[in-house]
Parts: sequence; C-alpha cells; structure tokens
Amino acid sequence: MAEALRSRHFGRIFYAYRYEHRPVITQAALARWLHMTQAQVSRLERVTKAPTDLDKLALWASTLHIPESELWFRLPPRTEAPHRRAHKTAFGWFRGTTLPTLMQKTERAPVTIESVKDTTAMFRGLDNRFGGGHARGLVGAYLADEVAPAMHIYRQGQDHIEFVVAVAELNQLAGWMAYDVGDNLAGRRHLQQALQLCQRASDDALSAEMLAGMSHQAAHARNGAVSVGLAQAARDTAAGTGLAALESETAVMEAHGLALLRDKRGSIAALKDAEDAFSRADRQDHPHWLSYYDAAYLAAKMAHCMREFGELRAAERFARRSLEMSAGYERGKLFNTALLASILAELREIDEACAVGRDALQLGRKLQSARTVVYLQDFATRLRRHQAAPAVAELASELAAIGISLDAEPTA
Repeated sequence: MAEALRSRHFGRIFYAYRYEHRPVITQAALARWLHMTQAQVSRLERVTKAPTDLDKLALWASTLHIPESELWFRLPPRTEAPHRRAHKTAFGWFRGTTLPTLMQKTERAPVTIESVKDTTAMFRGLDNRFGGGHARGLVGAYLADEVAPAMHIYRQGQDHIEFVVAVAELNQLAGWMAYDVGDNLAGRRHLQQALQLCQRASDDALSAEMLAGMSHQAAHARNGAVSVGLAQAARDTAAGTGLAALESETAVMEAHGLALLRDKRGSIAALKDAEDAFSRADRQDHPHWLSYYDAAYLAAKMAHCMREFGELRAAERFARRSLEMSAGYERGKLFNTALLASILAELREIDEACAVGRDALQLGRKLQSARTVVYLQDFATRLRRHQAAPAVAELASELAAIGISLDAEPTA
C-alpha cells in the first residue's frame, strides 16, 4: 500500500488495497462499494495515466478510509448523510479488519475437490481458446469468494492434500491469465502462491511446473538470468519425478533463458537434454496439467532459441514445425504463427512473411490477450526496413488499425 500511495495512481491503490485483504477483495466487490462497475475498476488498475479528478479521488479515499496524511491532496469536509457514513465505517483496510456486509459469507454448499478441478478445467479451456482477458474476472472471483474460504474445510488427510493441489492448479491458471493480460505482478503472485501450496502438499512434479512457469514469464520479459535460475530449480525438482515430459519442459526453459544470455553452448546442450527427455516422454502418460506440452510446444521454444543466435534457417524449420499443434490452443497458434512470420521477415521473404503475419492478425482479433499484441508488434517492427514493399504497406495499415506500429521496438 505504501508503494501504491507513493505512485499517486489510484488504480494502483485499488489493486494494492484488494490484495492486502485475505481473502482478496474482488474487483466486483470494490466496484459496488465505490458505486462503479467492475470494468471501470479493471480499467483504472490497468491504465498507465493516473486519474486526476479530485472529486473522485476524494470520494474513493474517503470510502476506503485512507488517512489524509497518506494522500497527496486534501480531503473536503465530511458532509455526507449519516446513512452514508454508517455504510463506510463498516470496513476498510486502514480501520480494523471487519469486512463489509457485501463480503460476509452466506450459507452455501461447500466447495468440493471435484468442483474445483472441473471449474479449473473449464476455465483453462476458455483461456487457451480466447485469451486470459476472457474470463479472468470470473476466475479471480471464484478463487477469492468461493475457494479460498473453503480451505479450512479440508484440514488433514488425503482430502487435504488433494484440495491443496486443486487450489494450486487454480492459482496457476489465475497466474497465467494475469500474465496474459499484462498484469505481471499478479501473475507472479499467483504462481508463487501455487508453488507454496504444491510444496505444502509435497508435490514435486507440480512444484517443478510452477517454477517452469515462472521461468517462462521471466523469459518473456527478456530477463535471462532470472529465467535460467528458475529453470534450473525446476529441473532439479523435476529430476526425481520420473516424468520425462516435465524434464523436457524444464530443460527447454533453461535453454531459452541461456539463449537470452547469449550462452549458445549451454543453450544447445539444454536443448539436447530436452529432446532426449521428450523422446522418452512418448512412452508415458502426461499429467493433465502438462497436456499442452507437445512436439509443437518444444519446436516453438527451439525456434525462439535459434532466432536469438541468428540461426534463422534453423529457426524457420522449428517455427514451421510448431504449427503442427493440437486443436483448442488458438492463442498458442497465434504465438507460433507470429513467430514464423517474424523469422520470415528477418530472412527477407517478405511476401510470405506478410501472408503468415496476416494469418496471425486474424487469429489475434478473436483473443483477449496482451501477449498477442507483443508478438504482433515484434513481427511488425521486423518489417520496418521493408516498408517500401507493397505487401508491407498494405499489411501495415491493417496492423495500424489495431494499434500496431512498424516504428516500435521489438519486445518478443
């Protein structure tokens, strides 16, 4: 909260306020208290420009009981009606721990292990098809309002372990959804929470998967050192699980991190380990939470590594192979399509690059995912030197219509 207040950005204050409560306050609940919509709260938490309407800032600060001494503006005299004051003193991060009436739990059927698993599977399918922004609010509300309060029901025994693991998987999904819409801080927090739950349940395999996910996110931010450290921890944890697919995944995460650090020798060695492990994985059943990891996923990671080293023909081969993916992963298909388009642009195969890029653009229109913008922007900037080509000029106008510019710096 102190950091959020120093930023003088009330959207960040909303976010910090919600996450300082246990259970976490949902955007929908906060919106009701502030007489706003959930979408308005979500937008304020995401925008870069801080709101400046002093009347609104004062109302929000007063409603949340933020002391004037912590603010960068003065609050007006308290003149609201008595019934409004009574409502606002019922809760507040700065005034005790009592939650408002809206947050009090009513009698309802207990959350079960199977219901958490089934709900997670349903939302995971929606996430893969439509992007993290499609149902992130629903997942957050379900996790905070339904699942977290039920943790006390399963206190010991096998049911306790199974419930903890189920909640870990739901936190993992929430983390990926947050990451997918560009909320990297929430993404890390959810994965860290998921890792702690896995460790509580002594589930090494799922712990390794969480560490691999954190490594992936660090690589996406091009933080090679952090990516490698997390991937190595994931590999160490996966080594005793007997899951070859997991060993392959964690090895290829390390390879990507090393590629970002320009350690070609180390990256190639890790890629070989990943291939060797994957060849053994064909003879095993994947855990359901690792079903996405297939030959196409491995090929896409290899393409990323080869592109980092400037081995563009090898990168092209792997990128083409990455498109041989299972149905139901539309977001992943966009990523791999945009990756191939960017490599073709680097190879100066402009007509095909534009054709493949247009396919990626069509896929992106169906998704609510900030990462799709990153991949498309990376492709667009690699076309910059070929702006005079007719195919590029035509595609540039289509990209500009969704806010993608050929003049920005690549980030993928």
